Amino acid sequence: MGLTDGFAGLSPVAQAFLATMFTWSVTAAGAAVVFIFGTVNRRVLHAMLGFAAGVMIAASFWSLLAPAIAMAEKDGGPAWLPAVVGFLAGGLFLWGADKLLPHLHPGLPVGQVEGLPTRWRKSVLLVLAITLHNIPEGLAVGVAFGAVAHGLESATLGGAVALAIGIGLQNFPEGTAVAAPLRLEGMSRGRAFWYGQASGAVEPVAGVIGALAVLEMRSLLPYALSFAAGAMIFVVIEELIPASQAEEGADLPTAAAMAGFAVMMFLDVALG
Repeated sequence: MGLTDGFAGLSPVAQAFLATMFTWSVTAAGAAVVFIFGTVNRRVLHAMLGFAAGVMIAASFWSLLAPAIAMAEKDGGPAWLPAVVGFLAGGLFLWGADKLLPHLHPGLPVGQVEGLPTRWRKSVLLVLAITLHNIPEGLAVGVAFGAVAHGLESATLGGAVALAIGIGLQNFPEGTAVAAPLRLEGMSRGRAFWYGQASGAVEPVAGVIGALAVLEMRSLLPYALSFAAGAMIFVVIEELIPASQAEEGADLPTAAAMAGFAVMMFLDVALG
């Protein structure tokens, strides 16, 4: 049985829900590292974040922007317009959320909280930082499965499944990035795991919303794909790459980013 066979008979919304439940479960698996190891080597964590960055960059083009451009071209309008508008809108959305929602990026002291002033605990702020990442990721998966329902040549079920697998792979270090620092500060393994997995809970919600939106509005599809790509690239540039290279020895995270890009490109081309 192929990877796509289990999805073929389901509605796009159900497909998106199951796929994002998978991506959430990988976030939980990353957070579960605290049950096995007392600490996580920072070089390993930085390499994992670099890998996640590579996956997201590749997914943004191969699974989102390229299909969006192909759809716009088939519709007869300017092929570049939905890609450019949607891409910039996705980045602008994340920039606005970044300025408004209180959050703390992993590895930073509490004094460097971003967003509106707050007295929320560090654990909550860490979860919110990763949750910001997971909103566009869930949307991307949902939009990809919704696009398949329109029967477009550039949107395939295999491509949507490949995107979900890629997003899942890069979710592992995100769960670890929340849970490991909390465990290091003395939080119990159970609570650290709980907060780590909670950061991925938004993905099934975002996935269902994304699938429903493009099912109802076909004309929105190229813009929605590009929006998700822009939001993901914003996350990569604004946080993942700087966090992965925060210390000396950037060769390992850079190599991991290259590997992540290659893995996602392989998945999309092989399955899509």
